[in-house]
Amino acid sequence: MGIEGSTSSSSSETVDDSGSEPDNSLVFQDNNLVSGPLDALLQHLVPTAEYYPDRTYIFAFLLSSRLYIKPHALLAQVVRLCMLQQNLADQKLTKDKLGRFCPHMVQLLSEWMETFPYDFRDERVMQHVRQLTQRCVALDPSLRRDVSQMLHNLLHRLTALEKYEEFLEKINTEASAALIDTVNVCDVTEVCSSPLILSQQLTHIELERLSFIGPEEFVQAFAKENPNVETSFKDMKKTRNLESYIQWFNRLSYFVATQVCSNVKKKQRVKVIEYWIEVARECFNIGNFNSLMAIIAGLNMSPVSRLKKTWHKVQSAKFSILEHQMDPSSNFSSYRSTLKAAMWRSAGAKDERQRIVVPFFSLLVKDLYFLNEGCANRLPNGHINFEKFWQLAKQVTEFMTWKQVTCPFEKHPKVIHYLQTGTILSENGIALSSFDCEPPENSHEKERFKALKLAAIHA
Repeated sequence: MGIEGSTSSSSSETVDDSGSEPDNSLVFQDNNLVSGPLDALLQHLVPTAEYYPDRTYIFAFLLSSRLYIKPHALLAQVVRLCMLQQNLADQKLTKDKLGRFCPHMVQLLSEWMETFPYDFRDERVMQHVRQLTQRCVALDPSLRRDVSQMLHNLLHRLTALEKYEEFLEKINTEASAALIDTVNVCDVTEVCSSPLILSQQLTHIELERLSFIGPEEFVQAFAKENPNVETSFKDMKKTRNLESYIQWFNRLSYFVATQVCSNVKKKQRVKVIEYWIEVARECFNIGNFNSLMAIIAGLNMSPVSRLKKTWHKVQSAKFSILEHQMDPSSNFSSYRSTLKAAMWRSAGAKDERQRIVVPFFSLLVKDLYFLNEGCANRLPNGHINFEKFWQLAKQVTEFMTWKQVTCPFEKHPKVIHYLQTGTILSENGIALSSFDCEPPENSHEKERFKALKLAAIHA
């Protein structure tokens, strides 16, 4: 996706503060912006009386520019350019001289807040917002209501985020208390006997957690590894929701394995495995591929997969079909085909149930990571490779569509709470329970069992 050279069919020239014209042009190919210096790209973001940037450009630039510049520094540059170009410091300036600049500026801030609200948790960002909006309202009092509504919506989003983070902290504390090495586990079928209802409750959890992941968290994760971007503890926290969602996947896998291995009776283990296979099948039908993959991963954990006598009694034909759908070979080609079909279904759906697409999240993150690693940030002439920005924006835009779906199923709070906080065995605990279910069969398993028992004694 790199661009050969920087020649183009057309270009848009920008002028720096001094009025000189260095190599500071945006490069277009077939009317698509493909590269440019950071200063020129930033200038392309700033509205004027006559010009307002395209929404797709705003999203792509705000998403990926953080690989080079932090949001507070970016907004500081926007303010500086506005003050300079519009002469906003002039106390004699009037609304008539500015034309549509003030409404355009408020609109840009509004779109920024709507799409990347978490940027505005930073007080440095809010200082620039206050400076700019106060000047715009002073020049055009009719904007006061728009600015007020914009800030009200932002406060609503950030308050919801704060409550969600408090909720995560609470359930993570409860879940940690329920992480044990010994068997003391409530059977999931006693909490929710219907695989369909359980799959719907899993979808509630998935969509809620997805909804709080900011699109910038994907790029922020790359920025952590970029030596040119200073990283502080405050910035590290910006991927918290993304990381907690990946932890949820791991928890669900361990939860499934715990449910199977904590049953000493083979008949009950068979029942539990078949129950989870049915839950996975319902998740597939819904379009909840993240829970589906977590369940498959749990059933494929070695302490579960080694239970040959148990699996011999399981009606596993449905499981084989699901495993094929999520087969990692050829870079998950089967899953990717299924995902495309689900996206097509979602795009034309009028029923909320048909709109649900919960992607296999770890693969989405991996795809974005390799897109970032596989494409140069800068071209040989020093320009930023904006084609890469477009590609990142395209994939993250799909994610934005998926996370905005409201879960249409009836909510069962007790089941949801149990799924998020119910007991899971530690890795060693699951392995020991597995050997209690079916004793070790070969020398490797016997050595493993012996080591686990010693570890349990000395714990």
